[in-house]
Amino acid sequence: MAKTKTQVLTDDKITSLYTDYTLTHGKKPNSVYEFAKSNSFDEAEFYKYFASFEALEEQFFIQMLHYTQELLAKTPEYESYDASQKLSCFYFTFFEIATANRSFIMYLLNNEKEPLKSILKLKPLRKDFLLYVKTILQAPYKIENQKITNIQNRVIHEGAWLQFMAILKYWMEDRSANFEKTDIFIEKSVKASFDMVYNVPVESIIDFGKFIWKEKFGNFNSKS
Repeated sequence: MAKTKTQVLTDDKITSLYTDYTLTHGKKPNSVYEFAKSNSFDEAEFYKYFASFEALEEQFFIQMLHYTQELLAKTPEYESYDASQKLSCFYFTFFEIATANRSFIMYLLNNEKEPLKSILKLKPLRKDFLLYVKTILQAPYKIENQKITNIQNRVIHEGAWLQFMAILKYWMEDRSANFEKTDIFIEKSVKASFDMVYNVPVESIIDFGKFIWKEKFGNFNSKS
């Protein structure tokens, strides 16, 4: 039986220790027991906060989202923003936090042999993200039929999640200094999506399309 330690840990501290271990060793600990022992705390302390390493990894992404929301709540002008400004601000803040934790995020999303396992790590994040966008994104057309309104809302909210995933993928592949191109991607994709849903789409969608074309094919041509 493991000896009880007097050391008191928090979920943030355990996550920090886990981050350090995985980035130093390039893999997960073999067991919670081994991980706890190597950091001089009792295994039971880990289970107060997480049922497994997988649960810790999922919670890491959720905590990033919650921290983003906390920062936005402390921004006085945020409440006066319109929906597109709020969503842009969310993305900029979230990916600023992501950049500060880039090595760990890249490890979490790239270390699985099966891509589906990496995507499943984001499933709990998706749930909380959808709760957030429901507070700022509304159906573009006022229709008395509640079923149609619900369908509109579902399409818009799920579309926002797909947009978030596209930004995440772009950020992971971004090689620009200070990830400046990700900022451009966020700005143009949000504007294009809002124009597509709420306004006249032509100009911003063409502009976003040109940016994507330049990034994907312009760089290819320059290498030829």
